[in-house]
Amino acid sequence: MPETAIEPPSPATHTDRFRRFNRMYTRFIGTLDEGLLNTEYSLAEARVLYELATRTQPNAKEIAAALGMDTGYLSRVLSKFQAAGLLRRTASKHDTRSSELALTLRGRSAFTKLDTLSTQQAHTILSALSPEDQASLIHAMQTIESVLATDPHERQPYILRPHRPGDMGWVVHREAAVYAEEYGWDNTFEALVARIVADFITHFDPVRERCWIAESTGQSIGHIFLVKHPDNPETAKLRLLLVESSARGMGLGHVLVNECIRFARTAGYRRITLWTQSILVPAHRIYEKAGFRLVKEEPHHSFGKDLVGQTWELDVSPGK
Repeated sequence: MPETAIEPPSPATHTDRFRRFNRMYTRFIGTLDEGLLNTEYSLAEARVLYELATRTQPNAKEIAAALGMDTGYLSRVLSKFQAAGLLRRTASKHDTRSSELALTLRGRSAFTKLDTLSTQQAHTILSALSPEDQASLIHAMQTIESVLATDPHERQPYILRPHRPGDMGWVVHREAAVYAEEYGWDNTFEALVARIVADFITHFDPVRERCWIAESTGQSIGHIFLVKHPDNPETAKLRLLLVESSARGMGLGHVLVNECIRFARTAGYRRITLWTQSILVPAHRIYEKAGFRLVKEEPHHSFGKDLVGQTWELDVSPGK
């Protein structure tokens, strides 16, 4: 019997899972308690204390911007801290309309207590998990942080490195999982990827072939391959470009493709070709920006779907 294609989760399902996670997490770390970590300070007040303790003579505008906090609400929190002897205001030498803020000794003592309790909470939670679960949890947190970071400078840096033992199994896993989730492709695509990487390892030519793994904080976030064309020694094939959803929007796909082009020129190739599908529009934009041109289209039925295959080429001859 034919296999049923996996349908991507609906937007409503994504919304429900998002809200369910929020409910679980706020309950788990105790943000709904009257006082954070059994102290007299709310979560918002604790965050303001953190900003005051880790910045050098900030003003209220800086803190409001850093926290995305209403300035009126922040003003009330700061007034409360000042009345409690936690905060000292000094007229700014650079702007007479604002004050420089600094914690008093009492304020630093309050922050140290909160910071210690927070560290103890994190240690208690992590120490109850196996090393494998700890790594999985931290990776998931880094993914959430990277995806939701609105400031590009807040995103985790990444490196490109050559492949090493264990990477090929990960490539097959991620290719199969991502395309099943996002496009509903069946496990015949996984079989194709497995054959590609097996052939790459078995016949690897380090002079004329490469695999690049993009890695951030010890986790793979993308990959790409450049291999010899079996029928033309002057042509290279670009294969298996993938960027994890957590790393999209940071230009990684362009970096990976450009690295292939640079290497192809160095290795003496005259042309790069690739095979992709018409529905993979984000990848097309990357190829077009790099100078590839669409040279052929052909409908086919593969991976449980009716698709239109595309062949793209780029001339990398000397002087091009």
